[in-house]
Amino acid sequence: MVGNLLESLDTWADIQITRQDVEFLHNYLFEHETPLTSRELALVLIHERNRAERAALQKQQKGSGKVYFPKDSYQVGDELVFPALAWKHGTVAEARAGVNPEVGSFNVLTVDLDNGSRRMFACDLPKHALNDKPVTVENEGFEPDAIIERYGEDIDHKLETAFNDDSQLTRIAGKWFPRALLVDVNQGNLNLAEAVLDMSGGEPLPTSALLKDVALPEGVNPKLAEFSLNLALQDDGRFDEVGTAGEVLWYLRRLEPDEVQNTPKFLQYDPLEYDPSALDKQMLDLIALVDDELSELEIKTDSQPQKEVSISLIYPHFRAGTLPISARVRSFFPTAYESPRVRFTLVDGKTRQRIPAWVVREHGYVYGLRDWYKSNGLIPGSLIRVRRGDTPGEVIIEARTYRATKDWMRTAIVGADGGVVFAMLKQAVSAEFNDRMAFVTPAFETVDRLWAQEQKRPFDRLVVDLIRELSKLTPQGHVHAQELYAAVNILRRTPPAPLFALLASKPEFVHVGDLHFRLGEAE
Repeated sequence: MVGNLLESLDTWADIQITRQDVEFLHNYLFEHETPLTSRELALVLIHERNRAERAALQKQQKGSGKVYFPKDSYQVGDELVFPALAWKHGTVAEARAGVNPEVGSFNVLTVDLDNGSRRMFACDLPKHALNDKPVTVENEGFEPDAIIERYGEDIDHKLETAFNDDSQLTRIAGKWFPRALLVDVNQGNLNLAEAVLDMSGGEPLPTSALLKDVALPEGVNPKLAEFSLNLALQDDGRFDEVGTAGEVLWYLRRLEPDEVQNTPKFLQYDPLEYDPSALDKQMLDLIALVDDELSELEIKTDSQPQKEVSISLIYPHFRAGTLPISARVRSFFPTAYESPRVRFTLVDGKTRQRIPAWVVREHGYVYGLRDWYKSNGLIPGSLIRVRRGDTPGEVIIEARTYRATKDWMRTAIVGADGGVVFAMLKQAVSAEFNDRMAFVTPAFETVDRLWAQEQKRPFDRLVVDLIRELSKLTPQGHVHAQELYAAVNILRRTPPAPLFALLASKPEFVHVGDLHFRLGEAE
């Protein structure tokens, strides 16, 4: 394998992490006493692999022979290495005096090269271009940044797999460090940390702020002290690490909203089986646009990152005070190396109000907007504009509000039979909305009571009943798939794909064009 890593960038795709690599990185961490991320260690390993490969190649090139310089003297039988001939080896077979009045006195060697050829070389020649130090193996072609850009994630993953099997290494907030160097953090230190966080007024604090009051031994490397405290806090159930990637922030778990630690009931989804092949291109395009966090595994948008995205609220997110983290908006929101919950700040684009919020990474939603929805007079179907903030860790949200006006709106109410009924009623509206997804719900608690019972009803029967109800609102008796998706989610958390697949595969649903459906005659 000597030289392979030097010849092509692509050879790094197949790199395997050996026990020797792990030991080298372990020693590197010991020597530098600085916790490093998998990516930083990957770069260290790339440089070490390059150094080792080049050293091995140089050793192979030089072998046991003398390096040939025209200025030196040689005798029959000497073994030589020729840098100018790609480090070929040869043995001096003959030596004689050279004749060239312009050059002066010198000798000529006849050399049998190891490839079977015979060539002549001058020696005892004081002035010659090859008398300079021979070219050695340089770093030409070695591009660590290009290697990281193309294969960094794969190398990271391989390193993490190897490190996870090494009990001598530990990780916190994405950084690795040897356990043997950790500073002892006792229960008293942790109690002090809890008290400091209690007094912070509900704001998360960095480890450096906690260290000012948590008395660790003096004279300890500050990076060691910080990493040791981070690990101790991570292992204590009272604390939660809620910082974004590259930033460690601590919070008291008991102060976190319940909707952050546990998925709100309106966002809980009992998966439905369906056939993805039933979805046509129109349906797939619509799925990508409705920004449902549960569609992440079904739809991947390959469009260029956008500066701003408008999200249409569905009832579950409206009631829970949450926003979906869909493929279109994921890059706007902060993430973390390991933390399942990330504390950050939302900023109202008009009023500049700062809203403490949480990214719940595992379930793909942002929590903390219930009061903001209410203050802006939003309804299910309202449009929320999302864009990046001016400061890292901030996200700007904005609702285009206006003076309330009366408009004919689809309204969800509970009928005398206890089921949901849709009617077109005059309602006060004060913010932009998606016409196909807007549903006014005057009495949330009444509609919410239907939530538990609808989870038990067969899904296809729920869809049939909702199409029947919604079709009464239009002269054509048709219902658009997007409108139906919003209506279904008033009663049962459902991503669009299972619903659209049902519409496409069951004969009781008749497609009349442009994703409009009606019930068949039998229904």
